[in-house]
Amino acid sequence: MKNEQKTKIFLVDDDALFLKVLALDFLQQADFEIETFATGELCIENLSHTPDVIILDYLLDGLEKDVMNGIETLDKIKAFNKDLPVIMLSSQDKIDVAVSCMHHKAFDYVVKSETAFLRLQKAIKAIFSLQKLEKQLNWYMERM
Repeated sequence: MKNEQKTKIFLVDDDALFLKVLALDFLQQADFEIETFATGELCIENLSHTPDVIILDYLLDGLEKDVMNGIETLDKIKAFNKDLPVIMLSSQDKIDVAVSCMHHKAFDYVVKSETAFLRLQKAIKAIFSLQKLEKQLNWYMERM
């Protein structure tokens, strides 16, 4: 998380209504800066905006059929910055899909449901707690 700046979250989903609702939920709950994208390609093109977290849909094929899916987008994000936390979001409640996302270095996998927003909030808190612990550990290790 950046000091004295809003947490920047990228939301990537081809479902425009879900994307809008999710963005509004985040804006109502905390002081976030939200950027939304309908395709993985648009997300990749804007990584220079330095998001703190990316929430990425698994399929991404609703608008066009020749676009990158979520796993391809995740791989490109990780090639750009291996430490950038990405939470995968999908309507697919299948363990093999979740495992595939984790193998591709997603931080977490959340199924789209009534509780999705709460689970996303918890995952984001976990990301920042983990980052804080890593900084403290690094600080400690430098002094040894």
